[in-house]
Amino acid sequence: MFLRIDKLQVDLPAPKRQDPNAAAALQELLGGKYGEMSTLGNYMFQSFNFRSKSKLRPFYSLVAAITAEELGHVELVSNGVAMLNNGPDDANDDEDGGADISDAPFEDMKDIRLAAAFLSGGGGAMPVNSNGQSWNNDFITTTGNVVLDLLHNFHLECGARLHKLRVYETLTDPTGREVCGYLLVRGSVHAHAYALALKKITGVEIEKMLPTPNIPLGNIPECQKYLDEGSHRRLYTFSPDDYKEMAGIWGNGEVALPDDPPGELTVVDGMPDGGKIHQLTGVPSAFTPDYAPEEMFEIATKLYKASR
Repeated sequence: MFLRIDKLQVDLPAPKRQDPNAAAALQELLGGKYGEMSTLGNYMFQSFNFRSKSKLRPFYSLVAAITAEELGHVELVSNGVAMLNNGPDDANDDEDGGADISDAPFEDMKDIRLAAAFLSGGGGAMPVNSNGQSWNNDFITTTGNVVLDLLHNFHLECGARLHKLRVYETLTDPTGREVCGYLLVRGSVHAHAYALALKKITGVEIEKMLPTPNIPLGNIPECQKYLDEGSHRRLYTFSPDDYKEMAGIWGNGEVALPDDPPGELTVVDGMPDGGKIHQLTGVPSAFTPDYAPEEMFEIATKLYKASR
């Protein structure tokens, strides 16, 4: 089962401006072939279908724990997309009442690259790629063969790294770049973890192929603080008591990749400290949460007080 915490895995800076086209680019990291929906789907169903869990516990624990982290990555990218669609944090909170919708308040949307994000999703994220094509469950591979699945996962993380680097190169807003920077560090961890797992089973030193593509994380400013704090050396259990056995793979004297700051790999019980979830302001003229939300706010306030 999964435990949900009302935080993002990392703090995201507020966007400097509303940028639906940047949000569309970031959608690739959510619903693209190598996006977070794909990594989540692969690892989740592999962990559900894993054979001989008790006898192969370190390998099962590795896939299971990374599954939980990937669920948080889906949440992180989705928040980044919605924030870029929404624009800067508004100190005045929600708009009052609705605008005159007969005056076409969203006329610009007809020229936006992914207009469906507004027309169908109200400016939120959806499981689609940067062109609005739906994420496809055919992207999931779960063969039941441990070596083949781990090899596929290694390929998937390397492909995701390429995705993130290319999306990073299209963005200038700090929100999107922070999402890319953090996920590049964590994706590097996952690729390294699957490489080490394959080495334990087969003896092949596949970690020598990393980083793929060959851009050291230290060359990317948004990655630097995560390297400084040692995030590139940590795997989280995302559980208070379970999945500790992956320390036999991610640990046990293994060290960081040569281009990263040095140190031993460690397994951390639980999850990262996390960061706040930004409040997306309401836009009544877009019917989010509705055209005249005042009554809703009053009801919610009463329910909140009654729950205290």
